Amino acid sequence: MNTLPKANPDRATLVLPKLRILTYPDTFLAKPTKPLANIDGRVQEMIDAMAQTMYQAPGVGLASIQVGWGESLLIYDIAPRAEGRSLHVVVNPRIVASEGEMISEEEGCLSVPDYRADVKRAERVLVEGHDRHGKPVRLEAEGLHAIVLQHEIDHLEGRLFIERISSLKRELYKRRVRKAMRDSEEL
Repeated sequence: MNTLPKANPDRATLVLPKLRILTYPDTFLAKPTKPLANIDGRVQEMIDAMAQTMYQAPGVGLASIQVGWGESLLIYDIAPRAEGRSLHVVVNPRIVASEGEMISEEEGCLSVPDYRADVKRAERVLVEGHDRHGKPVRLEAEGLHAIVLQHEIDHLEGRLFIERISSLKRELYKRRVRKAMRDSEEL
């Protein structure tokens, strides 16, 4: 588990540790998260540390489970890098409606390194949750925005995107990972 620094009243000078992103086959990734009951300073620090980690990775989304935290929280930023950062936070997100179908081409994941695949996703989703200050949010998303929300919510439910691809492609990926792990143990 990652540990966070103690609260610092001067947040401008807070230096956050880069969190370790868990990768497949870490079994913690398969556990559903618990609802986050209280958005306090500890949560704010986790959001900031997750954002720093996501941007350094670099990625467009990160779920709390990916950094070893079992409470329901996700962050994302789909703004083009040239336009600056636009961090979004959703606490206890849930998809309340979805429609349509699309293929997320070459979807990837920080927890499934060096692998991309086409994934069937809903074209549009309606997500409810809370922002980082506890205010209710209702997000109507489509396209890339919908894909990112579905992908990160899958993480919070204990599901990796490779579980949404064909069993053959999934097994080939798992074999590759097992082989790489054996090869690294032999060194």
